[in-house]
Amino acid sequence: MNDSRVRNLPFHYAWIIAVTGTFCIIACLGFGRFALGMILPSMAKSLKLNYSQMGFISTGNFVGYLISVFFSGMVVSKFGQRLYIFLSLLLVGISMIFLSYSYNFFYLLFLYWLTGIGSGGANVSMMSLVSAWFTKKNRGKGAGIMTIGSGFAIIFSGVFIPYVNSIKGDEGWRFSWFFLGSLVIIIAILCLLLLRNSPSDFGLNPLGFDEKGDEKIKKENFHVEQRIYKSKVIYHLGTIYFLFGYTYVIYATFIVTTLVKERGFSESLAGNFWSWVGFLSLFSGPVFGIISDKLGRKAGLIIVFSFQLISYLLVASKLPGIFLYLSIFCYGFVAWSIPTIMAAAVGDYVGTQNSAKAFGFITFIFGLGQIIGPTIAGIMAEKTGSFSSSFYMSAFLAAIAILLSAFLKKPQMK
Repeated sequence: MNDSRVRNLPFHYAWIIAVTGTFCIIACLGFGRFALGMILPSMAKSLKLNYSQMGFISTGNFVGYLISVFFSGMVVSKFGQRLYIFLSLLLVGISMIFLSYSYNFFYLLFLYWLTGIGSGGANVSMMSLVSAWFTKKNRGKGAGIMTIGSGFAIIFSGVFIPYVNSIKGDEGWRFSWFFLGSLVIIIAILCLLLLRNSPSDFGLNPLGFDEKGDEKIKKENFHVEQRIYKSKVIYHLGTIYFLFGYTYVIYATFIVTTLVKERGFSESLAGNFWSWVGFLSLFSGPVFGIISDKLGRKAGLIIVFSFQLISYLLVASKLPGIFLYLSIFCYGFVAWSIPTIMAAAVGDYVGTQNSAKAFGFITFIFGLGQIIGPTIAGIMAEKTGSFSSSFYMSAFLAAIAILLSAFLKKPQMK
């Protein structure tokens, strides 16, 4: 698509970036990460995995994610997001296809580690594009559109994977990995065709750019790179993001296993629950992105963590079934809100030119939480025979996140 055709579109090309980003998130997180929760019970049964091994598989994925995130900022600054996203998604797709041929724990662990490397690279690079294509007043909205991709993937996997298992039996999980990996490769090609690193590639300004506010944009982009790793507010955001990573992934990884093994749900019924998480989460990114644009990032974070706190307490307390629905609602309604708010907040604090490095840095801290969370949860479940204590732990840490969010300072940049 040439520059003149893009400039003559009836809408800003930033919206194409955002929609393409939705597909990117479907691939790298929705299929590459969140499909695991649905595939795990049948895969664990087929390969005779225990609770600890199930936790380590999830942890291995996040170790790869963490490694990728650590280098993403540097790679993106040299080669740009577009190429890095394509190569990262290609790795996700290929590794998922090979997962379908797994026959032992260590082979599975290695391949899912590779999936994590690709997922981290694609996710960080895609989310950092928000700051390049959207100005401050639209960043939450742009990031919110991208993050609904995980919701679409969860809805799909919640229906598709039990259906495949009903047809192909205990080995159905192999077909699921193969099919989802193939879809990821198709999405990788789509991203290569449609994504661009900057509005200037088409001779455009970011969406929301005000000609009269040119100096404001320049001020936003001032050079702060050397201060990113020394900034207290970046570590503050990183700590909050760590707590989100630690807690949300325990729920995402083990809620289906909890429903099947501890509550006696059939796999298809548990899949329906998981699909409801996906459906509700479609609203989480856009709704709370807009709320954070209007009320501020601090207020958005406090509201989201409050919903998560309630969700974790409800599933941990083993109340009657109706409360499980309420837990699912609270979790799904805010599911991808924190990444949305964080992607926007980083641009607010460090400007567009440094957003990739800063978002990569806090995502590295976030990744530590994702590594530790499922490992601790798996070990606790192995010792207690239940994930209830893990969900109580998640509720406690969500309360700490609320407190930390309340002390966030306002961004100095306009």
